[in-house]
Amino acid sequence: MDGKKSEKIILLSHGGGGRLTQQLIRDVIVKYFDNPILRQMDDGAVLDLPRNEIVFTTDSYVVNPLQFPGGDIGKLAACGTINDVVMQGAKPLYLSLGLILEEGYPVAELEKIMFSMAAVLKTTDVTLVTGDTKVVERGHGNGVFINTSGIGIRRLKENPHCSQAVPGDAVILTGSMGDHGIAIMSQREGLTLQSSLESDVAPLWDLLEPVFESLPKVHVLRDPTRGGVAAALCDIAQASEVGIRIEENKLPIKKEVQGVCDLLGLDPLYMANEGKALLLCPAEDACLCIEKLRAHPQGRAACRIGTVLSDPRGTVLLHTKLGGERVIDMPMGELLPRIC
Repeated sequence: MDGKKSEKIILLSHGGGGRLTQQLIRDVIVKYFDNPILRQMDDGAVLDLPRNEIVFTTDSYVVNPLQFPGGDIGKLAACGTINDVVMQGAKPLYLSLGLILEEGYPVAELEKIMFSMAAVLKTTDVTLVTGDTKVVERGHGNGVFINTSGIGIRRLKENPHCSQAVPGDAVILTGSMGDHGIAIMSQREGLTLQSSLESDVAPLWDLLEPVFESLPKVHVLRDPTRGGVAAALCDIAQASEVGIRIEENKLPIKKEVQGVCDLLGLDPLYMANEGKALLLCPAEDACLCIEKLRAHPQGRAACRIGTVLSDPRGTVLLHTKLGGERVIDMPMGELLPRIC
């Protein structure tokens, strides 16, 4: 293959560690993430960290399709890992990037993904400091798989782990449910919606930092990604050995999300989110928490959806609009695979 063609698509030799690998890193990755640490081109990075509790997380992204309404795999990877750090009550600082590319994937498409990922890091003041690139044979991937790891510094005094829920706590959701799951499903299945529903994929630090600074305590933080709000609440109830009751008439659900769920027999409670958080805090702090969330554009629809109970332990209950009650079960598996 001539040099001109090698610049347009990914070749196996781009993953070989030689000249083409260096060219790809320089022209497609460093181009968007350039900084003094990354410029050293080492296989690791020496980081300047304050003497606080350090939070570390890692995740992989295999979403299908790679581009979807409201984002792409690059934006999703950046936001997803940043949010995992934030859910530990920490300010995200550094990110690593691992790329698994398929032979034949257009370099121009990879640049679009790098651009959207870099845009997230710029808005959150997070620095990409190290990474890795591998290439697999044509037909053995989905164009791009991404692994990212994140490092941050704890800002909350206590770990907002899902085992820290206390009876009486308010259950607060920062916005509407299921936007990401329905946006991916609509794109994948070719569903035509009457509105321009987009994924909610977004970083959560700017939304939650004022809450961290204002509330005396945040007992639990959780982003309801795969399995949705239902799976996240079940995790919390089981880990904390408490009951949780949520109110159906308080759940924030967009009409188009509810419409697709009604059409396909799905429940918005189980649909994935990529830019929302569940917060559990003492009931007396709930109004202040919601006030701080609603002051940010991402939190305009924030509301209290329920309360933590002493019993039944390990169980999530839904108080229905008709006045009845049903148990919200942990999902057996993914309703929609390759969602992130």
